[in-house]
Amino acid sequence: MDIWDLVNQVRIELPVEFGFIHPQLCNDDGDRFFADFLKAHRKVIVAACAPNMQRKLFKDAFSAASMSVEEDLVPIDIRKMTTDNAFELVKYALVKLGFEEEII
Repeated sequence: MDIWDLVNQVRIELPVEFGFIHPQLCNDDGDRFFADFLKAHRKVIVAACAPNMQRKLFKDAFSAASMSVEEDLVPIDIRKMTTDNAFELVKYALVKLGFEEEII
């Protein structure tokens, strides 16, 4: 998978406010990033590792922002996927958030 192609395709073709790449959200730097980013109280799709692991790792950051990983995080596992398959999974995550009418 080409992660740069994925994030650019998502930004261009899907109804998202931001598309970004972070080298390791499960590190202290990721905690600081979430502390800042979640101040806006936006729902977040994280395309990374196993969803259950993401919920465990990001629970405190979401809680500190008065948000919930169960309601405000859509974690998807894109490991070992092609760029096209990962893109389709992001589209599906957006449908789960209620953006199906905006998706072509």
